[in-house]
Amino acid sequence: MSASADRGGLRLAVTMFTALPVPRSWHGDADRQRAARAVCWLPLLGAVLGALAGVPVAAVLARQPGAALLAAVLGIASLVLLSRGLHLDGLADTADALGSRAPAERALQIMRRSDIGPFGVLTLALVLSADIAALAYVVGDSTWRGCAALAVAAATGRVAITHAAWPGVPAARGSGFGALVAGGVRAPVACGLTVLVLGGGAVLAVAVGASPLGWPIAQAAALLAAAAVRVHTTRRLGGVTGDIFGALVECASALTLIGLALAG
Repeated sequence: MSASADRGGLRLAVTMFTALPVPRSWHGDADRQRAARAVCWLPLLGAVLGALAGVPVAAVLARQPGAALLAAVLGIASLVLLSRGLHLDGLADTADALGSRAPAERALQIMRRSDIGPFGVLTLALVLSADIAALAYVVGDSTWRGCAALAVAAATGRVAITHAAWPGVPAARGSGFGALVAGGVRAPVACGLTVLVLGGGAVLAVAVGASPLGWPIAQAAALLAAAAVRVHTTRRLGGVTGDIFGALVECASALTLIGLALAG
C-alpha cells in the first residue's frame, strides 16, 4: 500500500464523514480501492472526532463539576455535528426499513427515501437518550473522562464498519457506498484495527482513572452486539448498504457508552 494511496483514503474519509474544514483539493470521486482504505481510517478518525466532541464536556465540568447532564448533551451534540449526522441518518433509515417488515426489495426502497418514518424517529430518540444518559454517568465530576469516553465510543463504533466490509459480506445493492466497499477490507486488517482500538480503550481508561479491563470488555461486547445486528440486517435485506454502516456505527457507539457506564 503506497503512501499516496493511504493519503487518498484519509482525505476521502475526512471529506465524506466529517464536517472538518479541508482544502478543496481533497475532494474527489471515490473508487473501490480508495473507499476501502477510507473505511480503514475511520476508527482513528472517530477517535479524533470523539476527543474534539469531549472538549465542551471538559469545559463545562471545569466550570461547574455538577453539570454532568448538560456536559453530556453538549458532547453528544458536538459529535453529531462533527460527523454531519450521517450515521444517525443511516440508523433512522435502517430502522424504517427493518420496521416496515416489507420484502427486501421494498425495504431497500424505503431505506432510500429522504423522509424519516416513525420507526426511525423512535430509534433516534432512544439511541440519543441512551448516549446522553450513559455519558453523563461516565463523566461524573471528572473533567477529562468525557473526552476519553467519547473517543473510545466513536472509534469502536467505526470499527464495526470494517467488520461489515469483510470479504464474504455482500452488498444489498449494485451501487452506493455499501457496494463500493463491500468485501474490500481484509479480515486481518479489520482484526488489527480492532486490537488497536481495544488497546487504546485500556490506555485511556488508565489515563482517566477508569477500569482498564472493564473498558475493553465493554468495547468488545458492543462490537459483538453490532455483529449480531449486521448478521440480521444482511439476512433480512440481502447485504450491506451505506445506511447499514451508519446504523452499525451508532449501535456500537451507544452500546460502548452504556458498557463504559456499567464498567466504572
